[in-house]
Amino acid sequence: MRRNRVGSSAVEVTELSFGAAGIGNLFHEVDPAQAAAAVDAAWDEGVRYFDTAPHYGLGLSERRLGEALRHRPRDAYVVSTKVGRVLDPLPAGVPAPDDGLSEGFAVRATHRRRWDFSADGVRRSIEDSLERLGLDRIDIAYLHDPDDHAEAAFGTAYPALEKLRAEGVVGAIGAGMNQTAMLTRFLRDTDVDTVLCAGRYTLLDQSALAELLPEAAARGRSVVIGGVFNSGLLADPRPGATYDYAAAPITLLDRALRIKAVTEAHGVPLRAAALHYPLAHPAVASVLVGTRSPDEMHDAADLLSRAIPDAVWDDLRAEGLLTEDPLDEDGR
Repeated sequence: MRRNRVGSSAVEVTELSFGAAGIGNLFHEVDPAQAAAAVDAAWDEGVRYFDTAPHYGLGLSERRLGEALRHRPRDAYVVSTKVGRVLDPLPAGVPAPDDGLSEGFAVRATHRRRWDFSADGVRRSIEDSLERLGLDRIDIAYLHDPDDHAEAAFGTAYPALEKLRAEGVVGAIGAGMNQTAMLTRFLRDTDVDTVLCAGRYTLLDQSALAELLPEAAARGRSVVIGGVFNSGLLADPRPGATYDYAAAPITLLDRALRIKAVTEAHGVPLRAAALHYPLAHPAVASVLVGTRSPDEMHDAADLLSRAIPDAVWDDLRAEGLLTEDPLDEDGR
């Protein structure tokens, strides 16, 4: 599988990456054996970049990912995790609530998440993640959702990550968010290697083209794209489908159905076009696909292996459904 360097760092990621929120029991429980099998399936498909976070299942995702990768050669894969939320154990004697979901994850709330973008919080978060993962280093560390914490993110958390990179504790640093404005600021005002942009460069939302992607390309930085299916609408556009984890507005559903009609007229599944589209931009190093089972991983790899005729992009552009020609200099 094709690999791309992350900015000017020594880290290289595969163009398809494994999003490990699912194996942290996102929305519903995942059997431990199924979680391990999903990671194994990714490995068999050639995926060597795995993304997780403490937030995902109160550390469950990190623990499961670390266990599944433990027997693999450490230099053969890349792991990214995130800082910004630390996990504090509930006080002794306080029973853990068992009320279904903990911020979207089906886990017992033995800990509470606490926002912490201080230098000490960043270092503690990395140390805790290393312990849960069973690793001696993190390949990529992202500031996680600092939307409401800009002053601390730029003033204390980013310098702390920069120091950890200089110490070799992490290989590359960046920020991961669902918006483009602050990510663009990170590219302009800091020395991040990469940013993770979720949901803002898809067949339905190309807002990252305005500033984020040109800025990354001009500065030689990398972008990892998540949320290529916009939480479901681009996987299966139908009444009741979700867009950014809420019910999709009718206007977006209609647009998704129009895109689907174009791709299927060329014999291309909508999901395949959605997965291929971001990778055509030269600044995009990898597309992150949330996966919770071997079947989902094999499906994603199969979609990526399919050739997409140039006519698909031409017709989408002619219909006003794309704001640019998605083909890169390699003609993909």
